[in-house]
Amino acid sequence: MSSVIDIHPHVISDDEVRYPPAPLFGKRSDWSQERPCVVETLIAAMDEAGVAKAAVVHSSTTYGFDNSYVIDACNRYGDRLNAVGSVDVRAPDAIETIKAWTDRGLAGLRIFTGGSTKDFDPSELEDESAYPAWELLGELGLTMCIQTGPVGLPQVTTLARRFPNVPIILDHLARPEVADGPPYEAAQSLFDLAEIPSIYLKLTPRIMGDSVKGAATAETFFPKLVEAFGAHRLAWGSNFPTSPGTLSEILATAKQRLASLSDEDQSWVFGKTALSLYPKLGA
Repeated sequence: MSSVIDIHPHVISDDEVRYPPAPLFGKRSDWSQERPCVVETLIAAMDEAGVAKAAVVHSSTTYGFDNSYVIDACNRYGDRLNAVGSVDVRAPDAIETIKAWTDRGLAGLRIFTGGSTKDFDPSELEDESAYPAWELLGELGLTMCIQTGPVGLPQVTTLARRFPNVPIILDHLARPEVADGPPYEAAQSLFDLAEIPSIYLKLTPRIMGDSVKGAATAETFFPKLVEAFGAHRLAWGSNFPTSPGTLSEILATAKQRLASLSDEDQSWVFGKTALSLYPKLGA
C-alpha cells in the first residue's frame, strides 16, 4: 500500500490569546475543549500511526471563519500538512477573503452546515450569493468539503452540476443510514450521487462504526460503495481528535473495515485519492 494520507484531522491551539475561540453558531464543540490537539501533537500521532501526510480541516466550532491557526500550523510542517479552511462564501467580500487565505497557504475549503453544535441547515447551499466564490474555487483548483446530512444532498447535487470543475468532498458520506443492510435502500440518496464524477466521499470513523450496526456489514457496504463510486473517489479521514481513540487505533479500525477491498482499492482510499484532491501533498 502507498503512503497513508489522512484528509480529516483537526488541530486546536493552546494559545487562546493569539488564536481566540470564536465558534460558528456561537457554541463551541465539546471535543475541542475536552480533547484539544496542537499541531505538534498531531505530528507525533501521525508518526506513531504511520500516517505520512494530512489535509488538516479547520475547526469551525472553535474558530468560526478565522483560519489563522490551521494555516499557521500547516505552514510550520509544510512538507507534511495542507490546510483546509472555512470562509463565509456568501459574504460580499468572499472573493477577496478566499484569495487572501490562499496566499497564506490555504489548500481547500469547507462549508459547515451543521453537526456537533447545530442541526443541519442546507439553506446555505442554496444561496446564489455564494456562486462567485464557487467560480473562484474552480479557477484556483481548490476542493470544497461539505458537512451536511442526507437532507442537504439535493442542494449538493445542484452545486455539483452547476460547478462541475470543483471537486466536492462529502464529510462522513453525509451520514447515510445503513443499518437496514444490503441492498442499503435507506442510503439510496447517497448512491444516487455516484453518477456525478466531481463528488467524492470521505470515509471517517462514523461510517466505520455504522457499517457494523444492525444488518450492515463492512464486507457488504464498502464493496458496494466502491462499485458505485470507484475507489478513486473515496478517501480516508481520521476525524482525530474529534472521534475517540488514538490515531493509530482509528487507522487500524479503518483498515480492518476495508480489508475486503482489493489492495489497489485500499491504496486509493488511504492515499492516492487524497493526492488527487490535494496535489500539494505530493510535493
